[in-house]
Amino acid sequence: MGNAILLTISYLLVLILLARPLGHGLRYLIEGNLPRWMQRPEQGIWFITGIPRNEMGWREYLTAILMFNLTGIVLLFTLLILQNHLPLNPQHIAGMTWDLALNTAISFVTNTNWQAYSGETSLSYFSQMAGLGVQNFLSAATGIAVAFALIRGLTRKSAQTLGNAWVDITRITLWVLLPIALIMALFFIQQGVLQNFAPAQPFTTLEGLHHLLPGGPVASQEAIKMLGTNGGGFFNANSAHPFENPTALTNFIQMLAIFLLPTALCFAFGEVARDNRQGQTLLWAMGIIFVLCAAVVMWAETQGNPHLAALGANSTANMEGKESRFGILATSLFAVITTAASCGAVNGMHDSFTALGGMIPMWLIQLGEVVFGGVGSGLYGMILFVILAVFIAGLMIGRTPEYLGKRITLAEMKWTALAILVTPALVLLGTALATLTPFGREAILNPGAHGFSEVLYALSSAANNNGSAFAGLNANTPFWNLLLAFCMFIGRFAVIAAVMGIAGSLASKPAQTPQNGTLPTSGPLFVGLLIGTVILVGALTFVPALALGPVVDSLNQLTH
Repeated sequence: MGNAILLTISYLLVLILLARPLGHGLRYLIEGNLPRWMQRPEQGIWFITGIPRNEMGWREYLTAILMFNLTGIVLLFTLLILQNHLPLNPQHIAGMTWDLALNTAISFVTNTNWQAYSGETSLSYFSQMAGLGVQNFLSAATGIAVAFALIRGLTRKSAQTLGNAWVDITRITLWVLLPIALIMALFFIQQGVLQNFAPAQPFTTLEGLHHLLPGGPVASQEAIKMLGTNGGGFFNANSAHPFENPTALTNFIQMLAIFLLPTALCFAFGEVARDNRQGQTLLWAMGIIFVLCAAVVMWAETQGNPHLAALGANSTANMEGKESRFGILATSLFAVITTAASCGAVNGMHDSFTALGGMIPMWLIQLGEVVFGGVGSGLYGMILFVILAVFIAGLMIGRTPEYLGKRITLAEMKWTALAILVTPALVLLGTALATLTPFGREAILNPGAHGFSEVLYALSSAANNNGSAFAGLNANTPFWNLLLAFCMFIGRFAVIAAVMGIAGSLASKPAQTPQNGTLPTSGPLFVGLLIGTVILVGALTFVPALALGPVVDSLNQLTH
């Protein structure tokens, strides 16, 4: 128990120390107050690309975001289909089938990075770098840009514009993602992560077996996959592979990278709002839920499977599904971090966790990944719950709800309801479709409640843009590729559309001066209200489905 507490506290302390100054820097990008040394290189970019830099209304901003990402899907789909005709393919890997290519293109453009394939045997180096690696940057920049627009909508006083989408995406990529990813990639190379263009090298084991030792530009993709909360692994084993995650130090840095930008955005939000308590309130709510979930998973995994304990096995040696190099606690913490954020990178097998230990990561995904969440998406997702909490409190005290002086009216609540309900609808309807049709059921390799949990996890992961998965589900079929692609696309862009609608509506409203009866949106009382709203909405939505899957699975462990 002491080691678990020490690991969690150390992680959060280092995270805050790194994220606070980064959040201060993000403030200048949101406000557009860049120093001259940053503006000068941009002039060449604006001249070459001809990007218009005029500020956009919310519809124009949303249109730009959608056009940008749809273009990315088309280009990545084409690249994956034709990768056997493109350079940097030393293993002569064939092009993907159309359904898998479409699934993969939508997956990486939506920041989901669901992988229904084995990376080292299905993708060329060119596809990994020019395709997946590029989208790791751009999908992360898209999420942060939407968060920037929402922050402007909340903090500007009676404005009609929210910034410029092209400028925001360019600046986020150029001044935030590229520099940090470069530093991380160099550190990973120093620690032993691969970074080369060498073909796979044949070797013979001591037992006389013949294998291939893979190569490839791994470190460069590993850095942005974590920093951008993307999660797509260069290798099938993801961050459990020693060529992606070779040491305990790289494992700790990867966990830090997942939460770094979501945490920094909360600090930036407080600074732009001229009230640091607003950002701190979000962090407290996120942090409390995160710590509680991490504690439950660590406890469940150290207890182990009662059936094995009955046979005399040591419960503290419950290493099934864990990375033996890092141990139970670090693997459990990684699982909570990657599912609390919309990352999906894994250093263990969630399917092999105990029923309770596997349910918590699934539930964190189902919350909409607002516990820190993805880059940008975590912040705007939590603010949606803030608006809902303010609205509920307004009903209880009989006042028009306000947030940062902006009145929350019917228009904002309609957008909020759409954003909060769209992903549960995708998850529950998709799970029903998959379990009721032969095309869906034929992919389930495990019977009973555990098989249902695998389906529920897959749909939850896709609709909420996470990308991690339970094993035991053969998802590389036309039915599953198309179903999950649809969920990933709608789950990403329907929420973004609703957030942009809220941002545009709030930006046009004048800020009200707080009155004696105005509900404070900072402090312990509101933190508790916000946590209650997040948990209540998540519980009411998914408890019946969880009862059919991991809850039954857990009871079976105890009773059989």
